[in-house]
Formats: sequence, structure tokens, C-alpha cells
Amino acid sequence: MMNRVILIGRLTKDPELRYTPTGVAVTQFTLAVDRPFTGQGGEREADFIPIVTWRQLAETCANYLRKGRLTAVEGRIQVRNYENNEGKRVYVTEVIADNVRFLESNRGGNREESSYKGGNRSESREDSRNNQDPFSDEGKPIDISDDDLPF
Repeated sequence: MMNRVILIGRLTKDPELRYTPTGVAVTQFTLAVDRPFTGQGGEREADFIPIVTWRQLAETCANYLRKGRLTAVEGRIQVRNYENNEGKRVYVTEVIADNVRFLESNRGGNREESSYKGGNRSESREDSRNNQDPFSDEGKPIDISDDDLPF
């Protein structure tokens, strides 16, 4: 038997970090995951999936994830139930995540904004380039001599 799920989507709001009475960290957030088709009006639809993380992963998610951030979640589906104040049985389906990947850097959304701070455009663009991925090089070939290759 297998219960495994992998999702990629964007957070609908900042994660909520709480602690159990015994001091175990738990974080809850909702992931908006696009459906692979469009609706009758031609617009994209999404599913809003509740995610729960525990312990160190919960604290990491609370510290680094923010609303709108593209995130991959791997875990298992859990269905739990409880009786509400009115005496009715309520069923909750959620993903218990054991692996969360941050698919965008913190500065990903405001790279353009940060590239214009402090001085003229060319100086700040160079500073921005120094903080980016060293392998991107704006699509240009990388010059590596044969002596530097391990094979």
C-alpha cells in the first residue's frame, strides 16, 4: 500500500506556527495548486490544499516561507475527524508534509527592485549580478579550460 503525494503551488498566506502543549512545533499553510485544465470561461482553476508540517521542518517553513512563494511539498494524505461544538462530525483532509522545497529565493520577487537601490543603475545591476546564480551568466557560454575538468 502507498500513500504519497507531491504538489507544487503557491502559498495563499504566511504559514501559521504553533506549539503543542508538549512543545512540538507544528505549522499549517495552504497551497494553491493549478488544475491542468481551464474552466468553461477559459480561466485557470486551482485547488487549495491544506499542508501540515511538524518539528524542525515546521520551524523552517515558518521562518522562510511567505505568501505567494512557489513551493514543492512531498508527504502523505491524512483524513482526520472530530466532533465540533454543535455535536456534528467534521472530516478534515490534509497533507502531512515530510519534505518541503523552496522553489524561489526570498529575493526572487523583488530582484528588480533591489537592483536599483543605492547608486546608479549600472553599479546596482553589477551588485545584483554578484548575488545571483553564478551559473546563469545570462545565457552566455561558460569558458572552462580542459585542465579544469575532472574527466
